[in-house]
Amino acid sequence: MFESLSDRLTGVFRSFSGRGQLTEDNVQAGLREVRMALLEADVNFKVVKDFVEKVHDKCLGQEIVKGVNAAQQVVKIVHDELVTLLGGETQGLNLVGQSPACVMLVGLQGSGKTTSAGKLANLLRKQKMRPYLVPLDVYRPAAIEQLTVLARQLDMPCFPSTTEMKPLDIAKAAREAAREAQATVMLFDTAGRLHVDEPLMEELSGLKEAMNPQEILFVADAMTGQDAVTVAQAFHDRLSLTGVILTKMDGDSRGGAALSIRAVTGAPVKYVGVGEKLSEMEVFHPDRIAGRILGMGDVLTLVEKAQATMDAEEAEAMARKMKKASFDLEDFRTQMRRIKKLGSLDSILKMIPGLGGIREKLAQANGALPEKELARTEAIINSMTMKERHNPDILNGSRRARIAKGAGVTVAEVNQLVRQFGQMRQMMKGALTGKFGKGMSSLPRHMKGMPPGMNMPGMTMPGMNPGAMPGMPPMPDGAGSMGALRSTGDSSAARKKKKKEKRKHGRK
Repeated sequence: MFESLSDRLTGVFRSFSGRGQLTEDNVQAGLREVRMALLEADVNFKVVKDFVEKVHDKCLGQEIVKGVNAAQQVVKIVHDELVTLLGGETQGLNLVGQSPACVMLVGLQGSGKTTSAGKLANLLRKQKMRPYLVPLDVYRPAAIEQLTVLARQLDMPCFPSTTEMKPLDIAKAAREAAREAQATVMLFDTAGRLHVDEPLMEELSGLKEAMNPQEILFVADAMTGQDAVTVAQAFHDRLSLTGVILTKMDGDSRGGAALSIRAVTGAPVKYVGVGEKLSEMEVFHPDRIAGRILGMGDVLTLVEKAQATMDAEEAEAMARKMKKASFDLEDFRTQMRRIKKLGSLDSILKMIPGLGGIREKLAQANGALPEKELARTEAIINSMTMKERHNPDILNGSRRARIAKGAGVTVAEVNQLVRQFGQMRQMMKGALTGKFGKGMSSLPRHMKGMPPGMNMPGMTMPGMNPGAMPGMPPMPDGAGSMGALRSTGDSSAARKKKKKEKRKHGRK
């Protein structure tokens, strides 16, 4: 969602490159672009004004550190201010007090409160808590049924509310039921309402007074921009919000709400919804989000996602297979499916520092991002028998023709996959053992031991064809393209031919 803002800020920082020092003129010019980028991202104008003033004062009041150029200095200052703007430190739920603890979800209609209640319950259960869902929306048709269905999917207790009951009566009865069920936290899914609807806002005030919840979370749709800030302020004035949940963070919203709500209301963003599945809710980390906005990546979140999809034993077993070169196409398909669980390749590349710009280059060079290539690769593997997946060496011409027909691809594409897989398997074995095979002896010293696909731009990778990772398209020029780099040096056969010609001419 911060893609547009990230691109604009990257361009601004590039304008500082080559500057020996920060002056009033170049700082003013750069911050003018920062101001425009934030306003275009739908950030509240008062927040933008305060933010730019703070960055300006720090830029001019700070000496350039030796060995750090002006652009790096500005990035550091903007990063620190963004972290502060987003809330500083990561803040979780404060559930100390009554038992079971009480969490109220409030907000406008359609902001995603019911789905967020299910996602939050799932997240809290992973943290060894025992959630109890309580539907309080007696106004919207099928709202109670929606939360009941989500609870059933999660195998979680849910209070049997009915539309004839009053929300306050439901809340009081649910507290007793939650105690009997030995739940540790209740999640109240309240009805959506406008902040100008006085009777419904009074209902929320009555619930707060009677139930004394430890947390009142405002659920905001990240797509609503500055209007979400106005509504959040009205709810905060009435209920004293303790936190915010931003939904639809995986959409194409410009990110203004995330940057504004904390500054305007003082209520920190605690969770973000990043997809439609009940498992797709994350804790909001201000420092990580600031890193993503500035194109620095987010390795910690990527590592956490990887740990959630693969345990240590599976990783060790896979490493042993790679070391023995017994890693087969069935294992490769399993790994591809695990990568899909981490998210799209587009989102993964954004989290790796320095690789954000490769996404556009891949799309320009190949007409589409690698998701389609991976889908085609999986289709080819699915068309193979289990015996063929375990032993690709038995794939003769007739087998390859059958596989191509079953996957809806050409025989040439099947041949390419098999060839690239063989190269990748040898590369992985060499990376893990430190012994590279034929054609790999001329690797630069600092490249040895690095996994395939991680070569730095400008480094030659002898013996590897473009797109040596199966399912991955060749990298474009300027983005670590091994095909372009490979042509910069002569092959061993060509060198022998030249030496032979020189000797021949010498005898003459």
